[in-house]
Amino acid sequence: MLANLFSPKAIIDENTKNWIHDTFAWAVENFDINVLKNDARLVLPTNDFYPGSVSSIDEMAQAMFTNTKKYAGMQQWPVQITSRAAESQTAIEDLTLGKVVRGDNAEVALSEGNDALKLGFTPNQVNQPQDLIAGISQALASILVVSNKVLPPGGKEYLPQAIDLVACFMGFGVIFANTAYQFKGGCGSCNNASLNRQAALTEPETLYALALFCVLKKEPMKNVKGHLKSHLRKDFVNAYKGIEKSISTSTQPALLAVLN
Repeated sequence: MLANLFSPKAIIDENTKNWIHDTFAWAVENFDINVLKNDARLVLPTNDFYPGSVSSIDEMAQAMFTNTKKYAGMQQWPVQITSRAAESQTAIEDLTLGKVVRGDNAEVALSEGNDALKLGFTPNQVNQPQDLIAGISQALASILVVSNKVLPPGGKEYLPQAIDLVACFMGFGVIFANTAYQFKGGCGSCNNASLNRQAALTEPETLYALALFCVLKKEPMKNVKGHLKSHLRKDFVNAYKGIEKSISTSTQPALLAVLN
């Protein structure tokens, strides 16, 4: 009884928690565990992650895109960002993937005759950098998930939620949680005119995915809390403590493999 009394309060129901664990394990199995273990970082909206000075809006967007693409482990992917109307007809289906899909050794190619996939942005988005980074990371996660041959748990109906989760899996959970309901727009994907995004995971679900990433990466809570909006911090702490307490008994070997 006393153990239950002092247990962290669950912020999501058991079925949702199981789906997040299963989908995170699916991401580990399909998107290069070594990149997650060795290269992935908790990306924060700070100058440490997005440094430097630029002389134009286009330069700022390009710099944010280049850094975000690297943090996502998709630096080798033929994807570009543009503020002009995209003329490219290249689709995700034109990509050919090898065994390694993320990191410096990723094997990603386009069918002959195709140029890079284009992501569009509007200049006023640069005024809200955290929003733009969230849109870029969601667009990259969308390309990664859709190009994968293995559907996530729940199948096609759960693709939008899986895309948001994969963005957290890549390390963008803080930025995703902070921007979940800050703006609305079309889902970020290739050839989309806008990098605004529609959140598919709720704030508590996003916080749980963020907490799972942090526990697996052994990222201390204190490194995260100060970068979250104040109303999100308590739920994040509860999720983190609950996962930390139970992760060793996980039924997902892929998650345990990240810890070891």
